[in-house]
Amino acid sequence: MFLAGMAGRSAGQGRPQLKRPEQTPEAKPAEKKKAKKEKEPRAVGILELDSSGKGTLIPVAILIDGKFYDASAYKADPVPMALESGTVYEAEESGDPEGLFTINAARHSKGPGSANPWIGTGTYLPKGAEAAKSTRKAEDKPVGLDDNGDGPPRLTRKDAGKPAGSSDAGAASAPEPGTASSGSAEKTGGTTAGAAQPGSGSSTGAKAGPDTAKGTDASAADKSADSGGKQQGNGGQSGAASPAAASDSGGGKTQGDYYRPQLRRGKPTATAPPDEDDTATTKKQGAGNATGASDPASAGPLRMVAAISDEAGPDPQSYKFFWKTGEEEERRNQMAAAAGDEVKAYVAALAKNQISARPAAPKMAAAARKGQGKPAQPVLENVQFQGFDLWRTNQPVMILSAEAHMPAAAGAGEAYSVTLVARTDIYGDLRKLYAGVTDKFHLDVTPRLELIDVVDADGDGRGELFFRETTDAGGGYLIYRATADKLWKMFDSWNAE
Repeated sequence: MFLAGMAGRSAGQGRPQLKRPEQTPEAKPAEKKKAKKEKEPRAVGILELDSSGKGTLIPVAILIDGKFYDASAYKADPVPMALESGTVYEAEESGDPEGLFTINAARHSKGPGSANPWIGTGTYLPKGAEAAKSTRKAEDKPVGLDDNGDGPPRLTRKDAGKPAGSSDAGAASAPEPGTASSGSAEKTGGTTAGAAQPGSGSSTGAKAGPDTAKGTDASAADKSADSGGKQQGNGGQSGAASPAAASDSGGGKTQGDYYRPQLRRGKPTATAPPDEDDTATTKKQGAGNATGASDPASAGPLRMVAAISDEAGPDPQSYKFFWKTGEEEERRNQMAAAAGDEVKAYVAALAKNQISARPAAPKMAAAARKGQGKPAQPVLENVQFQGFDLWRTNQPVMILSAEAHMPAAAGAGEAYSVTLVARTDIYGDLRKLYAGVTDKFHLDVTPRLELIDVVDADGDGRGELFFRETTDAGGGYLIYRATADKLWKMFDSWNAE
């Protein structure tokens, strides 16, 4: 029994037993989900600068939460978000910073044919330049304040040529020589200046002016008296004519009388007199002062620079590719030859699809094909070739754009536009990423592309190609990302929201 009891106890001790714990552990708090970090707004625009440094900004695209929108229409209430006052854009050339442009105001054009409905105006500060101080120093003496020291200060007109003590009222009441006067003869210096002479049916007399007193011809006095009488009869007033009326009768207006409000129809008879400030600015412009307003005729061509606005974006970095000695010329020739092949293929496709009014006979067509031989090489003009290190891997992406036409011997004088984008593979050969050939009759099928610059549109550190396109419906803008095999479209202003 003892052994059996011991055996049963040992078996009971070795058996696992389930026991409820005396204290329940505290529940583990649920982990908070990390909020998804939203990308800051990042705007891309074009800064147009003239030779004097004045510029305007064209909004193109704005990146919100990873999606591109049309910057000229995004939240345009009352002005687009990309053109709000105080927004700062950094002008870049191939990724290198060139300066800062601060938006001051936005201008809107409601014209249906306007290429850019919204533009921003502001101030441009080149890299390395210091901003002008905004404080102004008060003048020692206000303009127009005449103080001789003998009496209290008086406000006088700036263009007054009379002494300060003279009375304007007395000067205005004095009639001018040759004008009519009514009533008794006017006394000058205590003596009678002249007697009243009869006019043509008028009871009023005309005073003798200084020339009459010196013995001038009496007929001139009679004519002046007649004209004075007619003026009195037409105006229904008697007395001396005012200087403003005299200037008006002379066919023009003085500077003080021009800004007098008048209700009239038709075009204005007089032009606005030039202000003194404008005259001074014009003189400064002639002297070569760059601070004045730029003259559109002498400003020259505008310089187009890509601009980026992003408060929390990455720092700008250069995408320039540095060629070895002789490498750039070699790649340029290879790209030109490839662009010529694209133009020949385009011309051949047009000729193949062309339907003539009179189909040629089979024998004549065969003879023409035998006599053609090797096709002529197109002539490239206005060639622009650039290479960029978009991926920062020391592998260039090359862009060539040119105007092409077939030689006169080939019997074709049409002008073509060609744009070619290519990269190099591991063997050093060209790999085409994009090729576009078009002419003025086929812009609806293939637009004409013009490279503006390379920008980091989405802030990921890689460069994208920024183009301006021309279609049959007008102009627009494109942003492409270069991949290993083709160009991937990131933004199209024609299809943007």
